[in-house]
Amino acid sequence: MTIEVKKNNKGQIYSHIRKKWLHETPEEKVRQEYLVTLINEYGFDIEQIDEEVSVTGRGSGDARADFLIWRTVQDRVDSKPAMIVVECKADNVSIDTKTYQQGANYAQYERAKFFVTHNNRETKYWRVDLKKRMPNFDEIENIPHAEASDKEIEELISRLKIFKEDEFADVLHKCHNIIRNREHLDPAAAFDEIAKILFVKTGLERRLRLGKARQNLFTVQFLEEQKVIHQDPINVLFEQTKNEYRTDMIFNTDEKINLKYNTVEAIVKELEKYNLSDTSEDIKGIAFERFLGRTFRGEIGQFFTPRSIVEFMIYMLQPKEGDIVCDPASGSGGFLIRFFEIVRQKILADADRQYNEFKIEIEKNKSLKEAERAKLLSEKFTEIQKTIDQSITDSRMWKLSNRCVYGTDANDRMARTSKMNMIMHGDGHGGVHHHNGFLNVNGIFEGRFDIILTNPPFGANVEPSDIILDSEIDIPDDIEHKYVEIYGDSYISARDRLKAARGKSIASLFKLPQKGDDKGTVKRIKTELLFIERCLNLLKPGGRMGIVLPEGVFNNPSLSGLREFVEDRAKLIAIISLPQETFFSSGASVKASLLFLQKYTEDEQKVFDDMKAEALKETQDKYAPEIEKETVVLQIAIDKAKESRDIGAKKTAQKELVEYQKRMKIKILTEARALLKERFNYPIFLYEAEKVGITATGEPDENELYPNNRVPDNLEKTAIEYFRDFCKDPTPFFV
Repeated sequence: MTIEVKKNNKGQIYSHIRKKWLHETPEEKVRQEYLVTLINEYGFDIEQIDEEVSVTGRGSGDARADFLIWRTVQDRVDSKPAMIVVECKADNVSIDTKTYQQGANYAQYERAKFFVTHNNRETKYWRVDLKKRMPNFDEIENIPHAEASDKEIEELISRLKIFKEDEFADVLHKCHNIIRNREHLDPAAAFDEIAKILFVKTGLERRLRLGKARQNLFTVQFLEEQKVIHQDPINVLFEQTKNEYRTDMIFNTDEKINLKYNTVEAIVKELEKYNLSDTSEDIKGIAFERFLGRTFRGEIGQFFTPRSIVEFMIYMLQPKEGDIVCDPASGSGGFLIRFFEIVRQKILADADRQYNEFKIEIEKNKSLKEAERAKLLSEKFTEIQKTIDQSITDSRMWKLSNRCVYGTDANDRMARTSKMNMIMHGDGHGGVHHHNGFLNVNGIFEGRFDIILTNPPFGANVEPSDIILDSEIDIPDDIEHKYVEIYGDSYISARDRLKAARGKSIASLFKLPQKGDDKGTVKRIKTELLFIERCLNLLKPGGRMGIVLPEGVFNNPSLSGLREFVEDRAKLIAIISLPQETFFSSGASVKASLLFLQKYTEDEQKVFDDMKAEALKETQDKYAPEIEKETVVLQIAIDKAKESRDIGAKKTAQKELVEYQKRMKIKILTEARALLKERFNYPIFLYEAEKVGITATGEPDENELYPNNRVPDNLEKTAIEYFRDFCKDPTPFFV
């Protein structure tokens, strides 16, 4: 038996279970569409299902399940407990913990073993342990089909969803090894090939999801069919996918998948059972990160910021809709992806809020007929849906995906990986580039960003010989014109500054590098130090930054000038010291800390500069009489030596004068800085973390940084909770 969704021109939708026409509200539409799935795909009989039914007893309207599904028709006739409870939500509604809890409660009331939470954005399946108190539910991979045996049901109950993260990561690694072993490629080349195939799979599934394709072409069967027509069917698909993303320049136009057909067939066979479009971002993202971490760390030598650190840094800066983010050393895109996910969730939650508020107002209006109410709800739903439709230019989701996320990486493999990673997570890849992070490109230029999140490379140097090349400046005219249209005069100015520096050293663009001679030649400078200045320059006035830095930046006496450089431009918010082993599993042994700061607004900068100048003048005035007196004494000594033609005495006196002036200059600057700090005083949150969610070997560990299911038992509050308390009132932290 199969059914289909039936609608009429009166704004009604047919309920096959209740056998009547209902007003087509957004909620009813989702419900009746999912009934078709339950009947046609899972094989349930209509007589096994009840709709909009109380799970707390006759007459109760407080707990009504969208569907109850019995194991058999006879079970329903005998009034036995249902096997599955289904909770549907309108597509604008964000399904969250509250929904899961509601579904679990309904299952508990009904004594059902399973429940489903569903709308067209997300479907999740859950098992319920009726022998335990709440919370007693876990996510699983599916619910039983109608013909499932007792054994199959028990097996399904035992298979938690969590395993799929490891499984998918293992499959990706298996594919990587297939390429290495069959094609005898080095790890990096093997990764490039698996990346191309994943790119094809993601592109084909995207076309299928958008209705641009009728069948999934990423199958061994399709390859075999196409082998009759094309000698190299995978590269036909690769070319088609490249063309769809040609403006993003993810791959070179002449790039091909360089694998034998049998190798491709083996990989497709491994991957075809996974639908990346239907896999949740969490599972897909964690699996991909695990694969990347294992492959790059062990075999390619790159390392990534642990997910727990990324999560904490994002929480600290509290991104919101409209914020523009940049990571100028984006690596695999971890910070950008998490920013995108969090802001997307806020947008969807706000759409949910708008719809629910409207629904409450409509339901309060008792003068409206049911048909009028349904029509108004559908119209509001459609209106809100347009604002979060990513395919509609200038919608909220379109702006997030196309105008709010930017990153660049000097390593072409990392930049490509970052783009693919973002495509897999829902988009935002268009702002990511293979480019030197110190140089302006696309929308990445000075004074543009609300948030900077980055973990720059440590230990390397920017050399005087690292010059700005033509290839890092010149771009096609049509692309240049597009960027000018998007970003306007500020982009033109940024490009002009870069063009004017053509052929000069990269370090000459910055203030921090010391000058090596009278011609202004700059000395080498540590990469991480130059990134600090770059990030400060990229921020808007008032913008926030989170950056991972080696601990020496905070306590090395020789870097006091750097610290003052930062203090002159931004307010320090927090410094979080990380355990030595935080990055061990990524192949890095440097002890690091997290620095959070907020760039001064224009008004704050003026206040700071005025106070700095005043403190300096006061200190200079304080020592002026002493300096004048001592200078006179030393000058007399110089003059006497001149008169007596005592060259040795003259040189000694001149040296004493120079050393005295230098000593007093340092003294004045030191005291003026201390006076400035005393007057421009504010509290800074300091925290030394011991458990940050990852062990030295890369395994999950206790995590004291933010609320999670691994918080140490003896911890009263997490670091983020202490920080929020500190922001409200720092006084108790100094007692």
